[in-house]
Parts: sequence; C-alpha cells; structure tokens
Amino acid sequence: MPLSAIASIVGGRLADVLDPEALVTKPAVFDSREASPGSLFIALAGEHVDGHAYAEAAVSKGATAALTLRPVGVPAIVVDDVLTAFGRLGRYLVHDALNSAKVVAITGSAGKTSTKDFIAQVLPAAGPTVATPQSFNNEIGLPLTITMADVSTRYLVLEMGARGIGHIRSLTQIAPPDISVVTNVGTAHVGEFGGRDNIAEAKGEIVEALPAGGLAVLNADDPLVRAMETRTLGRVVTYGLDAQATVRASDVVVNTHGQPGYTLHTPEGSAHVQLQLVGEVQIPNSLAAAAVAREAGLDVGQIADLLSAATPQSRWRMETHTRADGVTVINDAYNANPNSMRSSLDALATMARGHDQRAIAVLGRMNELGEDARTAHEEIGQHAAGLELDQIIVVGGDEAEWIQKAASSAGAQAVHLPDQETALQLLRSTLRPGDVVLVKASRGVQLQQLADALLQPDPGAAGA
Repeated sequence: MPLSAIASIVGGRLADVLDPEALVTKPAVFDSREASPGSLFIALAGEHVDGHAYAEAAVSKGATAALTLRPVGVPAIVVDDVLTAFGRLGRYLVHDALNSAKVVAITGSAGKTSTKDFIAQVLPAAGPTVATPQSFNNEIGLPLTITMADVSTRYLVLEMGARGIGHIRSLTQIAPPDISVVTNVGTAHVGEFGGRDNIAEAKGEIVEALPAGGLAVLNADDPLVRAMETRTLGRVVTYGLDAQATVRASDVVVNTHGQPGYTLHTPEGSAHVQLQLVGEVQIPNSLAAAAVAREAGLDVGQIADLLSAATPQSRWRMETHTRADGVTVINDAYNANPNSMRSSLDALATMARGHDQRAIAVLGRMNELGEDARTAHEEIGQHAAGLELDQIIVVGGDEAEWIQKAASSAGAQAVHLPDQETALQLLRSTLRPGDVVLVKASRGVQLQQLADALLQPDPGAAGA
C-alpha cells in the first residue's frame, strides 16, 4: 500500500516524504530493531521511552516510513493520535483489504494465549492462517497482527484482552469477529474489574460483536460463560467436559509427563487426542480449538491428529526443560491466578509421582485479586499442602507469605524467602538429580528469571 493511501485512511499528512507512492509491503513494527525493508514503524510515546526518537533508526533499517505525532526528519505519516490512527488502519485492512479472511477472536480470564496457540496450529489445515504473536492482545498488538496478514489469509486469529468494561468492544470495532471464543471467567484481575460479574460483562462483549451468521464458542463448564449465549445473535457451540457440550472430552488420562490424553467427541464422531502440552488445563483450551476447527470444515480425525501434534508456542507457560543432571524445571511464570495456580500444582504432583521424584513448588504472589487476595493465597497454600509436595518455597512480600503460612499450618514443608537470589541459593544447595521444580507467579513478580537461572550452570559448583 502506498504511503499516500495510508495517510488518507488514517487521517494523517505526509512529512519528509520524497515519494508519496513508496510502498509499505511488510508488517508494522513498534520496535525499531525489528524494522526491515518495506515495514511501517509505529512511534509510540511511552512513560519512559518515546518511539519518535527511534524513527530514524527504523528508517535506516529499511522502514518505508514512520507513523508519528510530529515530523521526525525522516519519511513519516503525521497524525493527531498514533494509536487511534493505527486502529483505523487495522479496521480498514480487515474490512476492505482482507475481507475474505474470517476473524477468530478469543478472550477469557485465563487460557487465551494457549487456546490461540492451539487454534493457530490447527486452522492452517483449512487455509492460510495468521495469529496473534505472543500475547499481543491490546490496542497495539491487535492492529499489529492484522498487518501480518495478506490477501491470501483465510483465517485471522486474534487474542483480545481487557482491562475493563468496553475494552473488548473497542477491539471488535477494529476487527469484527466471525467466530468468538470465550475460555472462562475467573478471578484473574478481579481487583481491577471490581468483581467476576464485571469480568463476565467485559468478556461477553466479544460475542455481542458477532453478526447473525457468526459463531460463539463457549465453555460449557463455566456457568458465567455458558450464560453468554443470551448475549449473541450468532449460533452457539459449547465445549468442555460437560456431557451436554457440543464438543467434549471423556476418558481423560494424564501420563507421567503431565500431558493429558482424552477421547474427543463431536456430533460427527470421536477420536483419541494425546496432548504434548503439560497440565489438564490444556484440555478445555484444545477443545475450544477443536470447535473452531470443526466450523472450518475439518473432520474429527484431522482435528485429533492436529491437536496431538501441537506443541508449546508461547514462553513461560508450563515451559518444561530437563537439565543434564535430570532436574526438570517447569517455567510457568508468565502469569498466575487461583485457577491456573491450582492446575499447575496438580501437574507438578502428577509429573513427580509418575517418575517417583521429588516435587518442589516455587511460588510468588498472584496480583490484582482485590479484597479476595488473602483468602485466595491461603487457599493455594492449603491446596499445595494437600498435594503432599516435598518442598514449597514462597518468594516475595506479604501476599506470597500468606501461601507459606497456610501451607505450613496444613502440615506442609514450606519456607518463605525474601527474594529470588535467596531462593536460587537454597535451590542450588538442595536440588537432587531427578527433582521436578515448578516456578509460578504473576507476571509482575518476574519469577521467570529464577527459572532461567536454574537452567544455567551453578558458578559456585565444582567444575562449573
């Protein structure tokens, strides 16, 4: 698309542009280091870094131009608001340039990214597919993903997050969905939203955006999600372990690696699925993908094979590595809420017992739980104690300490440590070959750094 056309679409003006017909031929970028010939650099002004300072670097790497608030001395499209303009570009592409692509929109309190990753690995069997990278699910990441598509794209898989009521509605105005998936309404960010009912209100905006011919894919095991069927003009397909779900799982068996297998049932038939991802929480995520794949015309055998072949795609989500000495580190530190914390602890216990190994949980706080924070952390401590783990190490401040106190009161061997360095020293001095270590906390704790350190050689070890 020529710069002159983009400027017209976003309501901007060209500055320092020698050739208005110069073409943007690559996806947009907001990191100048990722710029390449033909890309469009999005100059975002953040609290600490102003992207305008990097426009020249992006153009020097080949970017055709930058989208900016002001002239920057290199080819630019100058607009009043960069994010609003970028959203306009995304909306234009979906409505006019990519109108043959079906938009699959995904939201939920937890499991959005894993569900998106399953769908992104299944749908290519039905046609060219572009999906949200990582967790780029906001007003920046959504149009960025759209610019990765081209006229051959048949499915555009877009994860949509929300920080409050109205956020998902604004994203669906950029990319109106043809298929909407809701994974669950949990307690993640409940403090930010002000209650689960408000979370349900916000997440349900994704099915309200469906046209009459659209499809709502709803988790039958979550009453708040199931209730969303009254909020959509589209058809409804349900998924889950519920016997009445349209797409369901039965005969669940978790192997010694913590990977669940099950029988997939659809109205057209059944087939066996053996997932390569760890944790029973992946069952509903994969079932949602099965429902989307069914709508795309794939048969149950194809769907089962594709789900069984799917591999982890996003970092720090039950990311499992085994060291040379046999210690297994499960890095699940991308985020945490009570449901995902319980699921990850269950998977740890299953993996360790399956190989008669020690199970060690390294846990940090769960953020944004509001007035439920203390109870939620104490319940996690009690749940961990009930699994009879060999060691529970809790890292960080007061909220994390609630986990340790509850676990200790329930008879578990639990210790509270002030920081990651102290925890790393303890683990390095006590880990044995064969141990299984889970590292889990909310993203703000940055506990993935501890998981990464555990995979590096111990500088204090003999011969290291």
